[in-house]
Amino acid sequence: MIKETEYKEIFSQVREASRRLLALNDEDRNQVLMALAEMIDGNHETLLAANAMDLNKMNKSDPLYDRLQLTHDRLNGIASDIRNVVSLPSPVGEEVEHRILPNGIDLRKVRVPFGVIGVIYEARPNVTFDVFSLCFKSGNACVLKGGRDADHSNRAAIELIHKALEKYKLHECSAVLLPSTHEATAALLSATGYVDVCIPRGGRKLIDFVRDNARVPVIETGAGVVHVYIDASADIEMARGIVENAKTRRVSVCNALDTLLIHSSRMADLYGIVAPLEDKNVQIYADSRAFTVLKGCYPEALLHTVDNKDLWDKEWMSYSMGLAIVDSLDEAIAHIAEHGSGHSESIVTEDMSAAEKFRRMVDASCVYVNLPTSFTDGAQFGLGAEIGISTQKLGPRGPMGLREITTTRYFLTGQGQLRP
Repeated sequence: MIKETEYKEIFSQVREASRRLLALNDEDRNQVLMALAEMIDGNHETLLAANAMDLNKMNKSDPLYDRLQLTHDRLNGIASDIRNVVSLPSPVGEEVEHRILPNGIDLRKVRVPFGVIGVIYEARPNVTFDVFSLCFKSGNACVLKGGRDADHSNRAAIELIHKALEKYKLHECSAVLLPSTHEATAALLSATGYVDVCIPRGGRKLIDFVRDNARVPVIETGAGVVHVYIDASADIEMARGIVENAKTRRVSVCNALDTLLIHSSRMADLYGIVAPLEDKNVQIYADSRAFTVLKGCYPEALLHTVDNKDLWDKEWMSYSMGLAIVDSLDEAIAHIAEHGSGHSESIVTEDMSAAEKFRRMVDASCVYVNLPTSFTDGAQFGLGAEIGISTQKLGPRGPMGLREITTTRYFLTGQGQLRP
């Protein structure tokens, strides 16, 4: 067990490593990241073997199993995301504002790294690579604290990261993986003076714990309670595809559909919209009107009534979802306001006035018109990868890429002016 003084020494070394990173230019950082992508390409079997050790400890029915699992395709995707990050312009040094003050002082507002970013995450081994690539590209050192479920996978990932750093004679404390213990979480959340910001990435329980217990600043990433609303004017073929993609593309991710809302004037089309979900064995928890419409059409074993109103607040992360009938756009907006988490919401409509009202009234980090919520993703937004989806309003909101993990400084240059 690591002692408190040993954690402080680790954090101190990361802090020092973050200062050394300031001396690197973008070409230097890109060389390291390209080396890491190549190492991932050449070490699939090692990474998959480590991942298999984690998977063997988890029940396949656990919603986190899919998030934990690595495959050849997913490793190719991780390496591709790192190369995408390399291809992006670095925000470091970007001039946000430039003015000459009335007294002749030259004032510039410039993007700079935070310094040290801590990230606490659950059974998501891809996050180890994503966070490092984004932090390193933006000039930040990172302290990673993964969950027990993915510890072998995370250890294999950090070993490759350290090899890439070592290749270019950079300190391995530019990226540190803490033990997967509660003590490590407590140490990270208390690392004032060492860690500039901490970002939790996981379910509601983890996020609430970090927010409630952190002594360091926190950027809150939110759990996703996600809705798709089928409006009175919706194109049904479009609605069917959007619902299927939003729900079943990957059920364990935060942008997956949790509750489908449909206007009462389209109840006759309800079965046609949800029919493709049968093939994926999606369990539907329907309100009384929707249940009546689907009874005898949708498989009996997959159709349930909502007997607990808390289900409307549930992030399913599985092949299950809620279904409710609403009588108006206003009722749909009110339902989302009461039960949504501010993550991602979508309307399917041919009425652009309804679309504009939905955009204006729905309070979420990502609001879609005629699109599935599955697009809420840093790579899909052209950010290369993401460090998380922020649902808070103070600071970054939505997918957090390179710019979102920088801060700013004012640089002032004069000719000896004195303040009167």
